[in-house]
Amino acid sequence: FGIATDENFVITTTNRKEITEDNFRDLVQDGVTLYLLQSIDQMLLLATKERIDFLPHYDTLVKSGMYEYYASEGQNPLPFALAELIDNSLSATSRNTGIRSIQIKLLFDDSQGKPAVAVIDNGRGMTSKQLNNWAVYRLSKFTRQGDFESDHSGYVRPLPIPRSLNSDISYFGVGGKQAVFFVGQSARMISKPAGLQDVHELVLSKEDF
Repeated sequence: FGIATDENFVITTTNRKEITEDNFRDLVQDGVTLYLLQSIDQMLLLATKERIDFLPHYDTLVKSGMYEYYASEGQNPLPFALAELIDNSLSATSRNTGIRSIQIKLLFDDSQGKPAVAVIDNGRGMTSKQLNNWAVYRLSKFTRQGDFESDHSGYVRPLPIPRSLNSDISYFGVGGKQAVFFVGQSARMISKPAGLQDVHELVLSKEDF
């Protein structure tokens, strides 16, 4: 740092609390910004930058569906929420060479757990990385990184044809999560990639949050 052996200096936090041998373990953590100063009250000659990492509050995800669907006054929002869930299956089965099977089940048997809406398809499935990408809020299917197969180059969004299996309902990477938390309190995604033996499961739960 270019400090002479006979020069005094202090190390402080951004709120000018001096780092000492006694408080070092409490104040110096990963990601903390520190000042190296000649004195604790030294004027800063230049503007400083500090990196801030944070997680959004879980209400950003949990309550977004309620806001999104109730914002459309005069409409019955439930069909739109179900359409978002079905869109995942439409994308997953779009490259099937055989029959495309998509089932919607309403489960009300308390012996099997809480009431649920189940959407089941015979699509290509997702790897663990793809499942992780699906869980990320506002990660568009067009910008997802890694091995997410929906993010193929040269994709041209089809024209919106009513009741068409090539329609692209969920466009911004938000719809699936919003639909889940509009309909219920948790989501469970179980997927087996085609040609692989591993089964991957993801749970997003308001209770867990």
